Amino acid sequence: MLITVKLFATFRENRFKEARREYPPGTTVADVATELEIDHGLIGMIFIHGRAAELDRVLDEGDVLALFPLLGGG
Repeated sequence: MLITVKLFATFRENRFKEARREYPPGTTVADVATELEIDHGLIGMIFIHGRAAELDRVLDEGDVLALFPLLGGG
């Protein structure tokens, strides 16, 4: 199934900003993060089609997944 993956801030380093990628049915957000070598503990926000999602969410054909890192500041 074809998924659009959007990465933000530091997740783009040595990766990409946006890419359409092929994944097998049953793929979760966690599977995508693992495949991209993104530590699950560093993920601050997950959106699918602009709505909040969790790591265990199973993706569907045509989903648009956005991953944001934890942000620090003060």
